[in-house]
Amino acid sequence: MKLVILDRDGVINHDSDHYIKSPEEWTPIPGSLAAVASLNQNGWRVAVATNQSGLGRGLFDMHALNAMHAKMHKALAAVGGRVDAVFFCPHVPEDLCDCRKPLPGLFIRIAERFGVPMADVPMVGDSHRDLEAGAAAGCPTLLVRTGKGEATLARGDLPPGTLVFDDLAAAARHLIALPSRRKFG
Repeated sequence: MKLVILDRDGVINHDSDHYIKSPEEWTPIPGSLAAVASLNQNGWRVAVATNQSGLGRGLFDMHALNAMHAKMHKALAAVGGRVDAVFFCPHVPEDLCDCRKPLPGLFIRIAERFGVPMADVPMVGDSHRDLEAGAAAGCPTLLVRTGKGEATLARGDLPPGTLVFDDLAAAARHLIALPSRRKFG
């Protein structure tokens, strides 16, 4: 099975320093939905791993988060794409959970759900915490310049071997072009 893990905010949809709190605020980055559909059409399954501390901060509730994800799923379906599973951390940093990126808890849960070794599962993110979580789980890491990506790249100190792409569409083209027997790591 070919599986890729994507961060949500800043990779699939536009991010905000004030959090994405409603379906109205959830807007896809140009080309991201088509990129997911292209991955799907080339045999890739897609999982999302996203910190959603806005839940723990009381900025939105589960109904709003579910509505945001319903909007994402509907928009993807309209272009022939899908996300197979969404894993999210609802906690604030002070909760000291194991699922909040940069810790690898969400990735471990994805590995358990799909039964795949993380060394074979690339992850695409726009922030250091995304890349750190992926690297801690053993995933090959891909940084996109959208969202917080430019600032992440400027800061440096990326996990070894991190590949950098302009956006999810470019990362998807790279993954699709890999030989089918390519193993990462």
